[in-house]
Amino acid sequence: MKVRLKKTWVPIVLLLFVCFIVWIYVTTGVLQSKPIVSKLHGSVWSQYPYPKIKLTKEQQSSNYSSAMVHGSLAKYQPKYKVVWVDPSNYGERYSKDIYGKPVNNQPVIVLHETDASTSSVINFFQTPHEDESVQASYHTLIQSDGTVVYLVPPEKRAFGAANSVFDGIQGAETIKTNPHLAPSVNNFAYHISLETPREGYMNNNPTHRGYTEAQYYSLAWLISQLHVPDERITTHKLVDRSGQKIDPRSFDVSKFLDSLHTYPWINTLNKIK
Repeated sequence: MKVRLKKTWVPIVLLLFVCFIVWIYVTTGVLQSKPIVSKLHGSVWSQYPYPKIKLTKEQQSSNYSSAMVHGSLAKYQPKYKVVWVDPSNYGERYSKDIYGKPVNNQPVIVLHETDASTSSVINFFQTPHEDESVQASYHTLIQSDGTVVYLVPPEKRAFGAANSVFDGIQGAETIKTNPHLAPSVNNFAYHISLETPREGYMNNNPTHRGYTEAQYYSLAWLISQLHVPDERITTHKLVDRSGQKIDPRSFDVSKFLDSLHTYPWINTLNKIK
């Protein structure tokens, strides 16, 4: 005897089939494997680096030492990892300031240091902060072993420099995006921080032993992906207007630029001071 499926069951069967397909995608991680960030086509922020590197463990462990032996950064690629930052600690980049004036500043790179261990900084960034005066983040962080830690998507606004102004060849640049806070460079800045050596943790000493060769190599590699001219690379100390920031301390500008300029496509307009 043939059993005929009633028409009223057809929608239910289709719905169950769709639910089954979605369940397979979720459990196999297909829906969870989307890129960390989506590129904004036509936006200057689409130029910024994404965690694309795929190296074996052997390549990761030997890459830096090989570059050191051969004295070339041409094929250098650092280890990397991606860490999610709590959404309260970063925001959107604005197309207008609070007065309604369109803003189209070219990107600047602001260099920092962590003033603490990587784990402490990440823990702070992953903690929700409702108080706007406490919220903070970088786009990337470079550990002492040269590992690049991606923290905030490049098209988002990291909270790296609160009260700040960039003094460039076009004059003073800053944008007020919050009526309750001082203007800052955050809307057009890409923030990179170097992990501070242990003796430099949480003190105001003007110097420390400095950063590792691996950190300079990874910093040069990272910035070489951005195609930002030297004249728009600056430090937290230089853009700060609070009078409290002195980072990155003991930063060797010459060593950094020597590494950066090994990449032939770098635009070397002006040197940072």
